[in-house]
Amino acid sequence: MNAKRGILVFFLIMALGVFFAVGLSTVQAKAIELSYSNFFPPTHIQGKLGDSWAKEIEKRTNGKVKITYYPGGALLKGPKMYDGVLKGISDIGMAVFGYSRGVFPAMEAMDLPMGYPNGKAATAIINEFYNHFMPKELNKVKVMYLHAHGPGLLHSKKAVNKLEDLKGLKIRSYGFNAKVAKALGGVPVAMSQGGVYEALQKGVVDATLSPMEVLKGWKQGEVIKYTIECYSIGYTAGMYVVMNLDKWNALPKDVQKVIMDVNKEWIPKHGQGWDDSDKAGREFTLSLGNKIIPLSKAESDRWAAAAAPVIDDYIKDKADQGLPAKDYVDFLKAAVMKYSK
Repeated sequence: MNAKRGILVFFLIMALGVFFAVGLSTVQAKAIELSYSNFFPPTHIQGKLGDSWAKEIEKRTNGKVKITYYPGGALLKGPKMYDGVLKGISDIGMAVFGYSRGVFPAMEAMDLPMGYPNGKAATAIINEFYNHFMPKELNKVKVMYLHAHGPGLLHSKKAVNKLEDLKGLKIRSYGFNAKVAKALGGVPVAMSQGGVYEALQKGVVDATLSPMEVLKGWKQGEVIKYTIECYSIGYTAGMYVVMNLDKWNALPKDVQKVIMDVNKEWIPKHGQGWDDSDKAGREFTLSLGNKIIPLSKAESDRWAAAAAPVIDDYIKDKADQGLPAKDYVDFLKAAVMKYSK
């Protein structure tokens, strides 16, 4: 009898051991679930890069992290992205600094008409700028990395050959570059990229300030006729990929390390992506029969002179807020010169 009881106890212990082992394995196997929102369409290179970033995190953590990706503003639209990440509606978000007016006074400096030569340069510069100044305005989130598009140019339904042709032109702009549109003599009309195609199509605006990539990436080449190569005022739009700070702090250290490693690798990918899509945008608009109008050196200088007060006003305005605005501008001018060589 005692032998039978001993055998039963043995099997009971074994069964309990298996039960707890399976239970522990299940707990350990449960993935850390994150959500990632991106306002770029899934077919856009910047939408694809967001997706590939998420997949790379999953791969390198061996499935320990699972990221649900929401491109095309499916969960959060661009102007709502930053606030949505702060509130935890989405754990991670990619959008444009300029969509949040007044929230990022230091990062606004990136969008000034500095004459950025290309997307790789602009993307390298924005990360160098952030790492150098570490503006407090981004302390509420965990910055994954930043990126910025190639030189923003004027794309118009009407031919523009000289500065005077811009007078009264309704120019789509957003946040930071509305002042550039006004300084050039145009009438700024604020809107995010998602609404530009229809606005151009219906005549709500006559032109838009954007990089070449929008002509294909957002199909805007179908609703404009001309691109003006105003490189002397080539601005960029600073963009962020950020994570909810509480969510970041709750991640295991090994997962944080994987994410930071991937972040570093994705910075040049975004820069190259912007340049590749600018090239594709140029080819696309020309294939539609649209014209590209280069400005002469003298005319380019006139445009730069017209836009210069925007930079001066930024320095004065932000200095009045207690920010080292002149240092920001000097840093950016030196960086643009370095990357333009």
